[in-house]
Amino acid sequence: MWWEFTLAGLLVGALVGMTGMGGGSLMTPILVILFGVNPAVAVGSDIAHGAIFKTVGAVQHRKMGNVRAQLAGWMLLGSAPMSLLGVWLANWLQDTYGGGVESTMGRVLGAALLFGCVGLVAKSFVHAKSAAADEEFVLTNRDRVAAVLIGFFGGFVVGLTSVGSGVFFGLTLLIVFPLRSAKVVGTDIFHAAALLWVAGFGHFVAGNVDLHAVAWLLVGSIPGVLLTSGLTLRLPDRLLRLCLSVVLVASGVKLIGLPHSNVTAITVLVVGLAAVAAAQLTKLLAHSPAVVVNPERS
Repeated sequence: MWWEFTLAGLLVGALVGMTGMGGGSLMTPILVILFGVNPAVAVGSDIAHGAIFKTVGAVQHRKMGNVRAQLAGWMLLGSAPMSLLGVWLANWLQDTYGGGVESTMGRVLGAALLFGCVGLVAKSFVHAKSAAADEEFVLTNRDRVAAVLIGFFGGFVVGLTSVGSGVFFGLTLLIVFPLRSAKVVGTDIFHAAALLWVAGFGHFVAGNVDLHAVAWLLVGSIPGVLLTSGLTLRLPDRLLRLCLSVVLVASGVKLIGLPHSNVTAITVLVVGLAAVAAAQLTKLLAHSPAVVVNPERS
């Protein structure tokens, strides 16, 4: 099954390199739904995998000048300890529910994915504040407090479910701070890399990491993030985010365990992607030049 893990890693690495999101939001449901991995192990393996490959992406974005390291550091003050609390709660659920933890963690993860979908859709239509002020941006005390609070809440979600390092942090950075989108992507990946090392260590100690799966995922994700980091925001990432939000809804429906969840998830996926494609096609047609007929030639 090694090539399936490698292909999944390549897909996720490419998305993260371009947009800064899609790591935990996409990889964990892939491991659970497609590969049948226990949700607790899927979360831990995804976080451990993300720590390594996002470090590679962070180095790339740092070289391109897309990282606000001080801002990432203040977020880490809140997110690192809370991610460990999330890891503890994940293990408590496993110890408390025993054989039923798979369905319990699946429902928790499904709810987080649906929440993440809302964040992705919002992120697709929110524009960064005053990009012109980006180069002169200096952290104030208000910015430091906001960064710690963002890390506080986001870190807990990441530790518990592995979802949110790109969706939650990227969205809040875009709204709260006057940064260009490229700086949001780079700072988000830089912070996520540091955070996931902390949460990944917690899951490794708890025995929630499948090292075999992590190794093959990295074979695909590292080339993916290296190849696409330079394309940051050169491609229309709104379309990518909308497509990913459809995948998140379908995955969330499947994991929550609604009646006829398989049929419902497939229906959501097909109808949602068709709607996004139709909207994109309509937009392209609306912006295409009209054909002018010369009456003298008719």
